[in-house]
Amino acid sequence: MSAETEASPPSASKRFLRGLLETAAIILVAILISTALKTWVVRSFYIPSGSMMDTLQIDDRVLVNQLAPRFGPAERGDIIVFDDPDHWLSPEEVSEYQPNPLLEFVGLAPADGGKQLIKRVIGVGGDTVECCDGQGRILVNGEPIDETYLDEGTAASEVEFDVTVPEGHYWVMGDNRGNSADSRYHQDTEPFVPEDHVVGTVFLINWPFKHFTWVSNPEAVFADVPAPEGITGG
Repeated sequence: MSAETEASPPSASKRFLRGLLETAAIILVAILISTALKTWVVRSFYIPSGSMMDTLQIDDRVLVNQLAPRFGPAERGDIIVFDDPDHWLSPEEVSEYQPNPLLEFVGLAPADGGKQLIKRVIGVGGDTVECCDGQGRILVNGEPIDETYLDEGTAASEVEFDVTVPEGHYWVMGDNRGNSADSRYHQDTEPFVPEDHVVGTVFLINWPFKHFTWVSNPEAVFADVPAPEGITGG
């Protein structure tokens, strides 16, 4: 008789239990990865209004790079998602957000999505931002900018302003200038967005699929803008 004996195959119940444990492990790892991504790397937001049209449409879903603020401040031209700095949103606007618990759990919708706004950075700390020159263009540090991301025929602003952005803050505006309650409309309270309120920078429109596109910074628009007075280098 041989000293070696063949191992008997596992029973059906053991195979079922092993498969169940393997499936549970895969699900757990997927949840951990999803949680890590939505906590530190990428979050999804939906667009509830037309304030950023035609760049972003109502009900678009966008992905936001949450790592961007960790590596430096936003730049002029970036589209940012930020926490409401000083009750810019009315209670009615906050209550309109209808959360989807499943999408929130997997990171495809924000858990506090009714409390953020999305706008474009026009001025950074130290900048002087003014409306407007004789051709209706916004001036940043005295340099007029041609905002190619605005829909043709859209006025740069029908609201006059002349502000200096405090260090560590942003002056932001929606691309749909006639329908965006942005920095211009809060000049009597708090028109500037603190850097530490920024959730991240929009880099992709991922839904609906027909709107799928990468979102980049329009560097050429601000290329000739000089550094603020008293700031040199970089």
